[in-house]
Amino acid sequence: MPLNRRKFLEKSAATGAGVAIAGAAAVPAQASVRPARRPKRYSLTVMGTTDLHGHVFNWDYYKDAEYSDKAGNAMGLARISTLVEQVREAKGRRNTLLLDAGDTIQGTPLTYYYAKVDPITAEGGPVHPMAQAMNAIGYDAAALGNHEFNYGIETLRRFEDQLDFPLLGANAVDAKTLRPAFPPYLIKMFHVPGAPPVKVAVLGLTNPGIAIWDKAYVQGRLAFPGLEEQAAKWVPKLKAMGADVVLVSAHSGSSGTSSYGEQVPYVENAAANVARQVPGIDAILVGHAHVEIPELKVVNEATGRTVVLSEPLCYAERLSLFDIELVFTGGGWEVESVAASLLNSSTVADDPRITRLLKDEHAKVVAYVNQVVGTATETLTTVEARYRDAPVIDLITKVQEDVVKAALAGTEYASLPVLAQASPFSRTSEIPAGDVTVRDLSSLYVYDNTLVAKLMTGAQIRAYLEYSAEYFVRTAADVTVDTDKLTNANGRPDYNYDYVSGLRYEIDIAQAAGSRIRNLTYEGAALDDTRQFVLAVNNYRANGGGAFPYVASARELWSESTEIRTRIAEWVTAKGVLDPKDFASADWRLTRDGTPVF
Repeated sequence: MPLNRRKFLEKSAATGAGVAIAGAAAVPAQASVRPARRPKRYSLTVMGTTDLHGHVFNWDYYKDAEYSDKAGNAMGLARISTLVEQVREAKGRRNTLLLDAGDTIQGTPLTYYYAKVDPITAEGGPVHPMAQAMNAIGYDAAALGNHEFNYGIETLRRFEDQLDFPLLGANAVDAKTLRPAFPPYLIKMFHVPGAPPVKVAVLGLTNPGIAIWDKAYVQGRLAFPGLEEQAAKWVPKLKAMGADVVLVSAHSGSSGTSSYGEQVPYVENAAANVARQVPGIDAILVGHAHVEIPELKVVNEATGRTVVLSEPLCYAERLSLFDIELVFTGGGWEVESVAASLLNSSTVADDPRITRLLKDEHAKVVAYVNQVVGTATETLTTVEARYRDAPVIDLITKVQEDVVKAALAGTEYASLPVLAQASPFSRTSEIPAGDVTVRDLSSLYVYDNTLVAKLMTGAQIRAYLEYSAEYFVRTAADVTVDTDKLTNANGRPDYNYDYVSGLRYEIDIAQAAGSRIRNLTYEGAALDDTRQFVLAVNNYRANGGGAFPYVASARELWSESTEIRTRIAEWVTAKGVLDPKDFASADWRLTRDGTPVF
């Protein structure tokens, strides 16, 4: 039976607000076991995935083809299922545990389709494909990811109800009572012949950034305190309940950094901090950062014991393995060693069980994304959009400008000029000349962001652009430009570099960060710092994502729940013909000491 929130809440008063699962075999009482002549040993293998983002099959919905990349990777839960079954066969099914570290129900047209087109929340609606796949594979628990909240709490709760395992989030609490809103932990017993059972606890932790990234859904309803403080609260409780092994599934990277500056008083990527600061943890499955970490060893400051971390590559491209060795000495089980490694999804084929289970859902989504919505007069691509003003990004800003102008018509803000923000999300998106499909437009705007209108001054816009320009690596005028090394300064991702439409400006990359915006004009005149503008901005940025200055605190004039991607499709459908003359504009360029780079 699914271990959902209602069952958890009914059980919480008696069990201390967790989920406990007995092993498949009968467990003898410790008192009835005779002392072993030799130390009893037990080997437990914990498997983990993270940041699945709706990838069931090795399929690229944006290209309408099998997924492939230069590294030869393969993706999808169908591949993971094959790997999991191989591990279970080798280790013994009763000696394994399968976990996930979050970000499951957002990220592909598949997840969008079952959230918006054929929603799981509808009366008699479908079972989410990710729930079907994960149930079939036999997951034991998953941590909540921040993207679980992208479609609202109703969708998340419905997904939770459809699962045969709990969604864990010790630091996802009711905003008023501060009591857990989701099960904080799972406890599972593993039978050992001739010895007491091994009691394994899994603590789930999610990301504090949810408070700003999905503010519209969670404000006043849920709060997300820091991972370190919540782990320090719950791990001692788990140990007191007799946990022999304490695992953490954390939707939080290991770098110790945050993308939201000081807007949230908790660390975004705190997994290593938890290992270092909280005694009693044996291993941590890491998520959120989309990086591959086979094994990271962190020494706990209080005990001197080593905590082993592992983060499998996102999109089900890798499976983490934690091989845990225990020995029974006198008073109980002790963890003797932990070793982590990764298995690669490219080494196996899809599990035919998963293929059969979800082939119909997959076919529906393929048909949906291949719907033709218009015709393009020429090919539009994002290949150079990181460092050149690309017309295809102007399409995004034009749509956002038009939507916000229409929304503010008849209000006191109707006369204010509207600027718009957009980022080069993909380096490979292409809208070909000829028929334009839903998948073409989806590849341009891969996130489920919605639109917000913010009131900002010229001075604030100038500071915003300076911050955005920090994305470029400082490059002297006499140095040959290598476009592969020109961007992503200090690790800033592409989605945290913004165009701003409606202005003309230069970014002088020979200058130090903070002094790069030159010749900034509006309607041919130098930008007036006191003039008011409306900035059409996505909700991630409006809520503080990327820590851009002023925008999060700026007055909100309007917002909506329709995805920007949908607005782009509507705009193209209404036009019928996608012609750059209707949206392209020359807004910015890179320079060095005043000389254009390109």
